[in-house]
Amino acid sequence: MQRWRGYEAVPGGWGRSVVTIGVFDGVHRGHQAIIGHTVKRARDLGVQSVVVTFDPHPSEVVRPGSHPAVLTEPVRKAELIEQLGVDALCVVPFTPAFSQLSPEAFVHGVLVEALHATAVVVGDNFRFGHRAAGDVTLLTALGRSFGFAVEEAPLVAADGVVFSSTYTRSCVDAGDVRAAAAALGRPHRLAGVVVRGDQRGREIGFPTANLMCHRYAAIPADGIYAAWLVRGGVHASRQMASVSVGTNPTFSGRERRVEAYVLDFAGDLYGERVSLDFVEHLREQRTYDGVEPLVAQIREDVERTREVLG
Repeated sequence: MQRWRGYEAVPGGWGRSVVTIGVFDGVHRGHQAIIGHTVKRARDLGVQSVVVTFDPHPSEVVRPGSHPAVLTEPVRKAELIEQLGVDALCVVPFTPAFSQLSPEAFVHGVLVEALHATAVVVGDNFRFGHRAAGDVTLLTALGRSFGFAVEEAPLVAADGVVFSSTYTRSCVDAGDVRAAAAALGRPHRLAGVVVRGDQRGREIGFPTANLMCHRYAAIPADGIYAAWLVRGGVHASRQMASVSVGTNPTFSGRERRVEAYVLDFAGDLYGERVSLDFVEHLREQRTYDGVEPLVAQIREDVERTREVLG
């Protein structure tokens, strides 16, 4: 998959293409359907498929301070999009100047001049241009003028719930990682660098890997979870982990942390970038009257983690 930073980076000899546009945070099942439709349509027409996305999230530019929790960091999002068979990914820097483009200027500059779109695939709730003034109706009219077709991909839903980034974030925020996985089509992943903590886990026989995550990362609600700890890139390995999200109330903690006890592991992860794939919420955070009942509970959590992941 070719990757471009900005539509100005599209090669001069780029031919016709089928394009889809969106933030695509999470690359959830709804996004997968839209991108899959784009890839299939491009192959049917014998042209290239292109995904156009944005960085940073448009909300942070249009309404500073409103940046939503991020389900997938840019590198992970690109990996997931590539797995869907896309030919090219164009990441457009979403600047204040870009946010001022009218719908007509966006279509002419990005879709017509840069990408030579022969078809554009969007969801029926698609909006674009300054103040989100453009919709599917306007895009279709502009398509007739510039010579490209507009195809709507239906929203994906199950049990009356439409899969969206907002819905998925709400599941993660509530700690319902099973529902989040159903929307994503895979477990919710949280990445971070392992840093030194208070070393309390080591003292009680359960050393943990403390993750320093991205400031906007979508971190599940406080609680204990069964998860897979993933290490490495192309040849990634995974190991069972019992994960604590919260402030360590038994020790009067104040800082919210993500700590993973990796089962059957002896080694040093400090400084390593790892990921956690959250599979199931085991229980809420609790305060214990001393170390002994806490250790007994951790043992139960570890055994429950083995049951869930085994």
